[in-house]
Amino acid sequence: MGAMKSFARSYPSLPKPQLPDGVRIYAISDIHGCAHLLEPMLRVIDADVARSRPRYAIEVFMGDYIDRGPDTRSTLDILVERSRRGNAVFLKGNHEAFLVRVFEDPSLFEDWIAFGGTQTLMSYGLAPPDLKRDEPASILRDLIRAMPTEHLEFLDNLRLSFSCGDFFFVHAGVRPGVPLAEQTERDLLWIREEFLRSEEQFGKYIVHGHTPVRSAELLANRANIDTGAYATGNLTLMSIQGSRMLAV
Repeated sequence: MGAMKSFARSYPSLPKPQLPDGVRIYAISDIHGCAHLLEPMLRVIDADVARSRPRYAIEVFMGDYIDRGPDTRSTLDILVERSRRGNAVFLKGNHEAFLVRVFEDPSLFEDWIAFGGTQTLMSYGLAPPDLKRDEPASILRDLIRAMPTEHLEFLDNLRLSFSCGDFFFVHAGVRPGVPLAEQTERDLLWIREEFLRSEEQFGKYIVHGHTPVRSAELLANRANIDTGAYATGNLTLMSIQGSRMLAV
């Protein structure tokens, strides 16, 4: 796990974003099929809740559950099971949105494979595709047949964002100058440079992933907790209570 970082040390002169009293949020982003990293983080959450007993514990998963890493299937199994507890929020990432598009338009299949789709196919027991020989529509039909109904329903029911107190959780970020209520799905799932370069206060403190960083970035207006789990072996967990933010 990465080094612990505290927002409180970095920007003492700025008003600190706050959660409502009694609420603790645990946030994780960009799991990318790394079930072996997700499971110990969930044990950390469970142990922390058992020890400190917050009045309301909310888990926020911020998208990109699939592709690139070794075990999309097990990752979705774990998250579907976690959803049955009733205190978790699951946001959509650009990878989930793109897979749904590929199901609707098989001409995008090669783009998805370049995007990390081969690992997803293999996690459901399908062979790596031969792009010169295999028919994309046929492979996609096989994938849909191989995916449990619960996984397809999970992908269909993902939210674009979640707001609590002074915090706004989203996969990629927001477009500067646009009110949070008017953000487009494309920006919420895909935006990079315009958002990352902005020093604007966006109306709420943005917690996001999507753009991998070496260690969690806790800045004045946003926190990036995508630490490139599939490539680095480091899946970051962020805990927020009151105005205190910790990334582990």
